Amino acid sequence: MSDYLLEMKGIVKAFGGVRALNGIDIKVKPGECVGLCGENGAGKSTLMKVLSAVYPYGTWEGEIIWDGKPLTAHSIAETEAAGIVIIHQELTLVPDLSVAENIFMGHELTLPGGRMNYPAMMHRAEALMRELKVPDMNVALPVSQYGGGYQQLVEIAKALNKKARLLILDEPSSSLTRSEIDVLLDIIRGLKAKGVACVYISHKLDEVSAICDTVSVIRDGKHIATTAMADMDVTRIITQMVGREINNLYPTETHAVGDVVLEARHFTCYDVDNPRRKRVDDISFSLRRGEILGIAGLVGAGRTELVSALFGSYPGHYEGEVWLDGKKIDTRTPQKSIKAGLCMVPEDRKRQGIVPDLAVGQNITLAVLDTFSHLTRIDAEAELGSVHREISRMHLKTANPFLPITSLSGGNQQKAVLAKMLLTKPRVLILDEPTRGVDVGAKYEIYKLMGVLAAEGVSIIMVSSELAEVLGVSDRVLVIGDGQLRGDFINQQLTQEHVLAAALSQSPRPDTIDRKSV
Repeated sequence: MSDYLLEMKGIVKAFGGVRALNGIDIKVKPGECVGLCGENGAGKSTLMKVLSAVYPYGTWEGEIIWDGKPLTAHSIAETEAAGIVIIHQELTLVPDLSVAENIFMGHELTLPGGRMNYPAMMHRAEALMRELKVPDMNVALPVSQYGGGYQQLVEIAKALNKKARLLILDEPSSSLTRSEIDVLLDIIRGLKAKGVACVYISHKLDEVSAICDTVSVIRDGKHIATTAMADMDVTRIITQMVGREINNLYPTETHAVGDVVLEARHFTCYDVDNPRRKRVDDISFSLRRGEILGIAGLVGAGRTELVSALFGSYPGHYEGEVWLDGKKIDTRTPQKSIKAGLCMVPEDRKRQGIVPDLAVGQNITLAVLDTFSHLTRIDAEAELGSVHREISRMHLKTANPFLPITSLSGGNQQKAVLAKMLLTKPRVLILDEPTRGVDVGAKYEIYKLMGVLAAEGVSIIMVSSELAEVLGVSDRVLVIGDGQLRGDFINQQLTQEHVLAAALSQSPRPDTIDRKSV
């Protein structure tokens, strides 16, 4: 009898003649955590959709052996009944339903006559949350009352309630804080100890090295290697993923920093649900030509609120002025900001960056359609030419620009949103978490592009939760804490400790640099 709970052999999956998977093999033992690594578009999510029967048996080639027997599932319900449960990167919770109702969705406990057995579901939900070391969670409250970390735990509780024997986690930490990630990894260790197998898909290779026993790397739909984590390190994983060595994760593109281009004056943002609370409290700063300005701070500090208000997309009440080249400009709506030369790539690409019903090419040209219009018609040939140029420039992986943008991996969707904004030829480009959910090779390309744009005179504001990233690419760093500007530093010998100390400071420090030296 095989030692493996799961064996996928020679898996082939094609879309319109293009092979997304070309003979993939993967094996998982009970209680083992296998890290599945690869660049965006390598085929990781496609492989897991084959395993979980999102792509049912008969739509792919190869063989899946589950617990010693062939698996020929035609629906997700069949794979979940077998014990294979996937937790997607985009959570599938219903915000207005309670924690308990979300955990039992589709598997409700009922009384004779078909009525819901709420006491039994509440009791079981509480037991599951205790098992996940969250005993104080009120399972009767709407899941929307809890933050991203707790919601991720609710998804895991759903999986355990389905008696998962193999848990697939697709980018589970993309929206979690460091402390929430530590809790998640501890929970996975506990599940492994109980014999639950895991497939862990993540671009955060430090997490892969911390939790995984084995690493399987795929590239361009092909199996590259499967290696014990004890024999690997992050550098070797990167080399296998991209097919080349990346000696410096943060390329240094030389660029000159010029005079002040943009000034943000006295920005204050009020909480959407509680207008008496300030999310951003009277922040002012300047940005120079060709400068990359990093904005750092702890989760909830007010970084996204600040840049959203600058761009005119903050949903609540806010105050502040934006001056460009010494003149006050109107940025009350995103359309007016784009027209003025101020563009933004938002943090939540799914809700704010893409139009899911449109094709890849249509998404890319959405902000500049007027440049291709002649009276009442669109010059389709000119539009398609621009699309192909942007696809080439961004190294965007898509079989053709007419495919739905939702068919792309998350990282390639991010590249499409970035291409859309670059077509507007911005003077100032705001990037809010530009590499979230993006693989290491694509990150490197985005960093290089930022350097090229800065060398061309584009001024960049980058918000990032990864301090290493902020310090790796920025010329100057703003630190925000509790909605206040706590530090403004030239990025010379600046350390993560300096940034964290400023973020946790109880008194604002708005003028901690000599601006003439920037």
